[in-house]
Amino acid sequence: MPSYILGISCFYHDSAAALLCNGEIISAVQEERFSRKKHDSGFPSNSIRYCLNSNQIDLRDIEYIVYYEKPLLTFERLLETYLGASPRGARSFIAAMQVWLKEKLFLKSELKNKLKSLQKELVTNIEPDIPKLLFSEHHFSHAAAAFYPSPFEKAAVLCMDGVGEWATTSAWIGESNSIKPLWEISFPHSLGLLYSAFTYYCGFKVNSGEYKLMGLAPYGEPRYADVIKKNLIDIKEDGTFKLDISFFKFHRGFRMTSNKFHKLFGSLPRGSETEITQFHMDLAASIQLVTEEIVTKLASTLKKETGIKNLCLAGGVALNCVANGRLLEKKIFDNIWIQPASGDAGSSLGAALIVWHNYLKKLRKVNPEDSMKGSYLGCKFSNEDIVSYLEKIKAPFQTLKDEVLFEELANILDEGKVIGWFNGAMEFGPRALGGRSIIGDPRNKKMQYQMNVKIKFRESFRPFAPSVLEEDLTSQFELRSKSPYMLIVAPVKKELCKVMTEEEEKLFGIEKLNIPRSSLPAITHVDYSARVQTVSKKTNPRYYHLINAFKKKTGCPTIVNTSFNVRGEPIVCSPQDAYRCFMRTEMDVLVLQNQILYKNEQSKVEKDEKWKQEFDLD
Repeated sequence: MPSYILGISCFYHDSAAALLCNGEIISAVQEERFSRKKHDSGFPSNSIRYCLNSNQIDLRDIEYIVYYEKPLLTFERLLETYLGASPRGARSFIAAMQVWLKEKLFLKSELKNKLKSLQKELVTNIEPDIPKLLFSEHHFSHAAAAFYPSPFEKAAVLCMDGVGEWATTSAWIGESNSIKPLWEISFPHSLGLLYSAFTYYCGFKVNSGEYKLMGLAPYGEPRYADVIKKNLIDIKEDGTFKLDISFFKFHRGFRMTSNKFHKLFGSLPRGSETEITQFHMDLAASIQLVTEEIVTKLASTLKKETGIKNLCLAGGVALNCVANGRLLEKKIFDNIWIQPASGDAGSSLGAALIVWHNYLKKLRKVNPEDSMKGSYLGCKFSNEDIVSYLEKIKAPFQTLKDEVLFEELANILDEGKVIGWFNGAMEFGPRALGGRSIIGDPRNKKMQYQMNVKIKFRESFRPFAPSVLEEDLTSQFELRSKSPYMLIVAPVKKELCKVMTEEEEKLFGIEKLNIPRSSLPAITHVDYSARVQTVSKKTNPRYYHLINAFKKKTGCPTIVNTSFNVRGEPIVCSPQDAYRCFMRTEMDVLVLQNQILYKNEQSKVEKDEKWKQEFDLD
């Protein structure tokens, strides 16, 4: 008889739900994809509904529901932190307490009430019976999400984020079906919050703009790394660290940084829409270098303590793919596996796995690839669903068989056009991996600008990632380990790189952007690196065959892959989302499974008032 466990994360950021059946991961989705609210923190009713409906069950079939952290411990931390800072931070304390006293302090009752409402909706005329509700600790959920789906029988586990209940960094040993804690660093001393402080100071949004800061770093020089280490953070030889909390306000206010921080660097935080200067680029480079130093030192310590050859990573800092690449380059561990949904969304999965392996003591089956199924764990739509929708809105389209479709798309890419690619199950985690992607030709010198400005509506400096056929990895990049989840940055192969002229070498900052650095200029960052995704025929055969068709046409086994969304919006979930995004941007072609739509034909669509209202195209 099937045993179902539902894991949920919510009420902070990146709400999600994940479903196990007899220990197997069968569904995992983020609430933002349904609500269309980026980093949605609300109760994941849509995500839970999808997990249940797609597997034809309801809450009566669930054995356990588990929440990804222990809220009372978080409440304890908030009280102690505010009391320690008193009387400073009174306004933010009052604001936080209003939220906690209204809903979070009684979270167990709140969760039960929301689950009962959802069950009434799913099964009418039956009094809702809610399964047993359990709670896991935040970093334990991260550690479980990192180790249990990994391809290792035994591994060291390192979790780094902003903060859980108290822990900000934690180390564990995973073996078979057990995970044992080793040590932790506690709030307010947090690498994640330090990086977020610089994200805020450089004018980007916390819990969202960290990717931008990482992408900005190669344009600068780490001129302030010593300033950071002398003033903001004391880093020990073993990688453990302590912040000088007087430079920050995240523990006692609405801002991340204090006036003392601003005086240290000689200016106020950058406004979100103001100019990014060389100063901000140098700050980004500096905090990135400090982050890499801490991560590599912590990993070295963990290796010395455990002697284990495998490492698993999770937590928001594990999404820093530049630091991951540096860790791989150092060869501290033989093998590294990173949870593709390393943030709080992935903790819904980790919490569910804790119940199966730790609470119920069920044995673990190790998959030599991993157990994440390529992270393709979300919504999928049949050709019949898509055709029905397109006919309803009277959108011109053609249906092509795979072989014909892939050949046509290879030609379109070779012409320098941009394609919206909607294929199979939606990805779980922040990266588009060939399920909900926008793709282009990496050889095209104008592609980065075209995608950033005309399609993504975002900053021109933002780099794009390559998707490369797994077997062609070493011919394109200085990387020998597979990177299926786009979580490792590696150098572009030297043979493909261009030698800079003396004048080009003297360029600074954004001036570097327009200089092609390799024969793959659209995916080669200014430091000759790229955030690599390796594509396997086993996990995503249609995406693999598309890239292979492009290789046959051009000799290039790599394409540009960026997430199917525009700035400020989550990645698309449904065909409706995809078509809306297609019509709002300068994408040339949209592919919905086997249906292909050309932008120049869409002018024929009958845009009646109801249609315009639904898709908000005015």
